[in-house]
Amino acid sequence: MDHAMTTGDLAAAAGYSVQQVRDLERLGVIPSAARCPNGYRRFGTEHVDALRAYRDLAAAVGPVEARSIMPEIRTVPHDDAVARIVALHTALARSRDDTLAALRALDDIVEEAAHDDPPAPGDALSITELARALGVRASALRFWEGEGLVRPERVGAHGARVYPPSAVRDARIVAALRAGGYRIPAARAVMSSIGSAHGTREARSALHDRLRAIAMQSEALLRVGAELLPLLPAPTDADG
Repeated sequence: MDHAMTTGDLAAAAGYSVQQVRDLERLGVIPSAARCPNGYRRFGTEHVDALRAYRDLAAAVGPVEARSIMPEIRTVPHDDAVARIVALHTALARSRDDTLAALRALDDIVEEAAHDDPPAPGDALSITELARALGVRASALRFWEGEGLVRPERVGAHGARVYPPSAVRDARIVAALRAGGYRIPAARAVMSSIGSAHGTREARSALHDRLRAIAMQSEALLRVGAELLPLLPAPTDADG
């Protein structure tokens, strides 16, 4: 093993704590260390490379995903490892497409608000009608209501939900945010900032922020690709 290092040496070289190095070795993020006769670990430059690749991969896709990927790409066949890395790019591209579609949905809401006649008294949709219009399950609308994102009215002796135009608009914005990859807490923060009847500016800003974040992740993933390739198993005849 070239340039044998102790756990402390490796931690200093890669910018991690000793405990982090031990944890990442245990999780298979880096190869297992060689052991000296006295039981002490000995690491090499390949471990430094693996830790740096993990750090950059975590910046691109998050530490949980990176901890899952690093052991996998070192142990599966070469072609499968390459495909796993390509899938990360594909997932980010899909997220970008979803976010762009969400922005187009918001544009439609603004366009309709500018040209449609004002809602007539009593205009409202049932939960089934709204769910069908949005392409979501009625249970999703009930969940959004429970999270304070959409507020239907209740009518009749049984308190049936009906969605007036303002609630329909909110539901459409929530659906756009969710389609763009926003989780419930982030969607709630956006919805709480929407004050006017047609205030989609904050939602648009949130989705543009997501597009910028996806671009940064994609750039980081492109950079880390060169670090990951030397860690992959060598191609074999079975890889084609």
